[in-house]
Amino acid sequence: MRPAARRGPGWRTGTDGAAPGRALEALVLLCSVAASAAAVAQPLVLGRTLDLLLRDGDAGRWLPLSAGLLLGELLLDSATSLFTGRCNATWTASVRTRALRGLLRAAPESARPHPPGDVGTRLTLNAADAGGAPAARAALAASLITPLGALVALALVDVWVALCVLTGLPALALLLRSFARDTGATVAAYQRTQSLIASRLLEALEGADTIGAAGTGDRERARILAPLAELTAQGRHMWALHGRALGRSGVLVPLLTLVATAVGGLRLAAGELSVGDLLAVGRYAQLTAGVGAAASLLGAIVRAREARRRTQELEEMPALAYGTRRLPPDGPGELRLLGVRVLRGGREVLRVDRVRVPGGSTVAVVGRSGAGKSVLAAVAGRLIDPDEGHVLLDGVRLDRLTREALRTEVAHAFERPVLGEGTVAQAIATGSRRPSREQVRQAARAAGADGFVRRLPHGYDTPLPTAPLSGGEHQRLGLARAFAHAGRLLVMDDATSSLDTATEHEVNLALCRSVRPGTRLVVAHRPSVADRADLVLWLEEGKVRAVGTHRDLWHTAGYRAVFGADADAGGRGAGAVRGAEPEEVRP
Repeated sequence: MRPAARRGPGWRTGTDGAAPGRALEALVLLCSVAASAAAVAQPLVLGRTLDLLLRDGDAGRWLPLSAGLLLGELLLDSATSLFTGRCNATWTASVRTRALRGLLRAAPESARPHPPGDVGTRLTLNAADAGGAPAARAALAASLITPLGALVALALVDVWVALCVLTGLPALALLLRSFARDTGATVAAYQRTQSLIASRLLEALEGADTIGAAGTGDRERARILAPLAELTAQGRHMWALHGRALGRSGVLVPLLTLVATAVGGLRLAAGELSVGDLLAVGRYAQLTAGVGAAASLLGAIVRAREARRRTQELEEMPALAYGTRRLPPDGPGELRLLGVRVLRGGREVLRVDRVRVPGGSTVAVVGRSGAGKSVLAAVAGRLIDPDEGHVLLDGVRLDRLTREALRTEVAHAFERPVLGEGTVAQAIATGSRRPSREQVRQAARAAGADGFVRRLPHGYDTPLPTAPLSGGEHQRLGLARAFAHAGRLLVMDDATSSLDTATEHEVNLALCRSVRPGTRLVVAHRPSVADRADLVLWLEEGKVRAVGTHRDLWHTAGYRAVFGADADAGGRGAGAVRGAEPEEVRP
């Protein structure tokens, strides 16, 4: 069965167990709480200062204390903004790194449901929203401390005014609860629509040549922007919810302030309050009712929660689990597939049983489109694990090998290699082995790449983003990297499709002469490739139709039809088997 390594949420801790922005989050909370405390203390101090000035004309130490509180709140607000920015950046980087690490560690099959546009949205917009959650939580906590502290201070000034204000707080609490509940679903739908548009846009960019040649630009534009109406509706709904919450709080806050001021005025007329107390009462009423201002912070936390769910899906994708075994020394690279079954969506896409690839031989995997060739290549090199059965290399199951042993001895070459953004030499050298400069050049020569690389502005030190490479040259660099890291098994999945026949022939000759000896598993679409192989593994509808030499299989009409030939039953070359015969094959 396919092993899965599931990691914990890791929302509050980094990969080393320490929170990457915990200290900054604490600073945001500390500064926010200190600013809230200063704001709560100000009305009481200002009221006392006013009373002293009206009575004696001299406020003594209360006047500089009032000025100090005002200046302190200003400085604390500035520090809060500074630490909030740094906290957001730190957490965003942590969320993005963890999601990207989870994506790269996952089996390719696990990442298949996530198109590039969706992944890009999760790693950019969603990661930024998720990274703002810790600072928003700290700010929200501080914003709730202000009204609670103001309510306590108001009770100390006059308990009757405090009771009047307290009666309006449940309405504000219900308002915030309703806002959080309604916003969550809308935010999630908005983020999904964003990903859909991004995915369609990237698909169109990848197929820009085809779209231009077919003249379907207007239709593609309409397809890409079709969800825009839905996105607009969702965005308007979010703003409507936000505006409704602010509007309702905008009515409740002045109403509570008015009631508190009126009651305070009556208490002043009765001689129970001083002028300074009335000033404090009005200000404390505003601060207490200011719980409605938490709607903005609550909205940010809701967005961050939904965004975090999306980034966490990448972080927690099942990863390949590795064992502790190593391959026997000096093994020939014998590959065996026993009872292998691969399912996708409940449908069987590959079934291979009791197939043995002799060590040191070259086996061509052929079949029509959708026959399971790339799936077989991925299973043979353990890019994915079969749902049933086992793959053995030199007698050791691939899923029991250490990561180092597997990736050192099994190399891959693909139709569209990803080379990165370093220099040409770095692209070829990147891998589990550490090839020397001369080995890099040898691999490039074997792949037919040395000639055009030397003509680049800086040769092997030319940065790839500035190198004008054709599709075939790009593919040859991918081949060179595979050759430089070739171990006892080399899997080539349509890795020569962009090469012309002559270059492909030279590459195949160099593969036999100049690349480290080992077993080759080659996904082939051309009869010339199959002809040069020792054995041919013929797949049909995910099952093995036959195993033999190209010469022998060519006499079968169905085999010829794979290459587009229907009537000519002539042999294609003496592809004699060099090595042991395959085991019994059960199609």
